[in-house]
Amino acid sequence: MKNYDELIAEVIVGVKEIMPWDLSRAIAAGSKPLLLDVREPSEFAMLRIPDSVNVPRGVLEQSCEWDYDETVPELAAGRELEIVIICRSGKRSVLAADTLMRMGFTNVASLKTGVRGWNDSELLLVNANGEAIDADTGDVLLAPRLRPEQRKPKPTR
Repeated sequence: MKNYDELIAEVIVGVKEIMPWDLSRAIAAGSKPLLLDVREPSEFAMLRIPDSVNVPRGVLEQSCEWDYDETVPELAAGRELEIVIICRSGKRSVLAADTLMRMGFTNVASLKTGVRGWNDSELLLVNANGEAIDADTGDVLLAPRLRPEQRKPKPTR
């Protein structure tokens, strides 16, 4: 049985990754990849990379196919699109990139370090209203929020 990090390690070898500053430069130079944010809607509402599209990982496969409530026509018709997949840290996006490649998408990359790395590079993030989020606010919004019961139990003697 594999854990989450082992699953990521298994698929990352076949996934192209792009650093935030490289993506920013490419966009500034006129590249227009589909920025596909696979975080949950509540995460996406707090802050996002401008012009990104939210397709939560839980409905990703259906979003790429016709005739589903979750169908995103741009994805269903775009197996050759340049797509950069985004998540909070770059882990979910690796798994999502692997999934899209298995589904026949040919030009997929994962944003290494995710939105956190984008924020650490002080690149523009916006909220649901399109208002800029400063890097310090981004740090607060992107901080892990583990509840005590989510932490690994300490061994008992």
